[in-house]
Amino acid sequence: MHDRGDPVSDAATLLECRGVTAGYGGPPAIEDADFTVRAGQRIGVLGPNGGGKSTLFRVITGELRPSAGTVRLGGRGAVLPQTERPGLDYPGSALHGALMGGIGRLPWWRRPGRAERRTAQAALETVGLGDRAGRTFGELSGGQRQRVLIARALVQDARLVLLDEPFAGLDAPSADLLMRLLDDLAASGHAILISTHDVEQVAAWDLVLCVNRRQIAFGPPAATLTVPVLEATYGNAIVTLPDDGTGTHR
Repeated sequence: MHDRGDPVSDAATLLECRGVTAGYGGPPAIEDADFTVRAGQRIGVLGPNGGGKSTLFRVITGELRPSAGTVRLGGRGAVLPQTERPGLDYPGSALHGALMGGIGRLPWWRRPGRAERRTAQAALETVGLGDRAGRTFGELSGGQRQRVLIARALVQDARLVLLDEPFAGLDAPSADLLMRLLDDLAASGHAILISTHDVEQVAAWDLVLCVNRRQIAFGPPAATLTVPVLEATYGNAIVTLPDDGTGTHR
């Protein structure tokens, strides 16, 4: 079942997955996901394409019901999709994109007013895009689009932020700026789950969740990013592990 808003083990726990299995009518896309996420944690979600990462995100946000197991949230969750996918190049402004985060809390007959616009503008200021509020989403760079989506999550009051390969296609300065923003969000009490293929990048984060149609491993990078775990996660794909501190790569 999916217990959105039910009490979790303590106030700092924002997500508990216990034995979660889910799919689309055939074989499960993800099996036996079992982990806990606490406020302030940055968690890399590693796995091959088709390995169940997106399915797990859909279960966490309640878009997809699990066939087994439980999901309990300690706050709102928001998924930030890949910004280059069809449908995200809409003609609205950056301010409109941020405003979308508050639409779900308004009555169906009410349009966003001044208060909602002030909240959206403040969120854009937080992500460093206050001076881009009037730009159309399509005019923004990939990194700026990601920051608009983060502003939307802030307007939504999401404490759990799930990002689907947010660094794909970004140049190094944009990726660094986005990572600093995510670090700031974690420091302010948000929990960040980031779907990625970058093993070296997740080595600097707090925890790693490895999946390949089932949960392979979950824990601190030093204990999780091992050859057996990555072989089970990526199969025969060649994966270079981060420097182990001896000056060599395992």
